[in-house]
Amino acid sequence: MSTLNQEIEKHIKKLIHPLKEEEELVEVLKVKLTKKEFKLLKSWVEGTAREELQEKLNLDEERYGELSTKLIKKLNQEKLKQAMCI
Repeated sequence: MSTLNQEIEKHIKKLIHPLKEEEELVEVLKVKLTKKEFKLLKSWVEGTAREELQEKLNLDEERYGELSTKLIKKLNQEKLKQAMCI
């Protein structure tokens, strides 16, 4: 099982500064992400199976793909990266 920081680092292309501590990171993400995007990210951290995740978030294959893409794009936005870093 990975940590929130490790999971975010996996999806961000270029990170200049280190990420904040997990509690601070959660606060930033709760504000910047939709509830579904945040749940998706947390599920990735927990290693939840894709099928289980789709069922839990009530997503079909296409919506899951769209949500994943949108989440990764958001994590790579400069403003969000600045908010997540020390």
